[in-house]
Amino acid sequence: MTTSSPSQVTGYAAAWSIVFVWSFWLIVSRVANESGLTIYDLTAMRYGLASLVAVPLCLYYKPWRGLKLIQIAVISFILGPVYILCVFSGFRYAPAAHGGIFMNGVLPIISILFGIVLFRVLPGVRQVLGAALILVSAIVLAWDGAATSGHNAWIGDLLFVIGAFFFASYVLLSERWKLGAMQVIFCGTVVNAVLYLPIWVLWLPSGLAQAPLQPLLLQAVYQGFVPNLIGLIFIAHAARRIGNSNTSSILAAVPGVGGLLGALILGENLSLLSTLAIGLLTIGLLTSVRRKKPSSA
Repeated sequence: MTTSSPSQVTGYAAAWSIVFVWSFWLIVSRVANESGLTIYDLTAMRYGLASLVAVPLCLYYKPWRGLKLIQIAVISFILGPVYILCVFSGFRYAPAAHGGIFMNGVLPIISILFGIVLFRVLPGVRQVLGAALILVSAIVLAWDGAATSGHNAWIGDLLFVIGAFFFASYVLLSERWKLGAMQVIFCGTVVNAVLYLPIWVLWLPSGLAQAPLQPLLLQAVYQGFVPNLIGLIFIAHAARRIGNSNTSSILAAVPGVGGLLGALILGENLSLLSTLAIGLLTIGLLTSVRRKKPSSA
């Protein structure tokens, strides 16, 4: 049996750390609906507050020097307001657990599709089996969610899937382009802050002035600093060290953790069928995970 190199160990550690970061983010984003803040406020926090840290770092490291203009444009769009607003809108219709299921749970399937369509890389038997288990569990969860969470839950699920395609594209390009942490922060935070914040201030509805202080601080800290700084750095590191497929597969553990936290913290209903489906999805995750070979295509 081969042992993992130190770089792979840190890659796996980063990927599993983001599982817990992402799971708590699902909870925080779900309770944002009761804070009085609009989805446009949350998006402004994500880019604006993170930029307070990111701008000085980017001015020092000058990460744009290693990027082509097209790369800056593509990464900035993928991590931009379209992606974020889809995700925040999804929480209006579907419970927090569904965010984990349909954003993170389907990532291995999207990763396989990208590999086939873009690179003509066929998945292995384990990947296909894992993806099949994940797909079956996602269908069961969507059907059960419509019965227990309301008939409009499918709208949130669809928005989460759209977000998953954006996110899977980011993970893929992080690996292919060997993006560094500061390059990701520059594109995902600073560029989008420059483009989005003036539009938010001038034209978009806001509940910032009326929001209670405690929920406002919670959203400011978590939305502003955790996803766009800690999250993007960890994911970029994981994608570079253990590969896009392994990173996507490990992040599929978020549905189980997110569902558990949703039930414990928010009191969201998890039926026996949903619980079994999340268990099946986790098995699919563990089946899909494979070691990155030393020489990759």
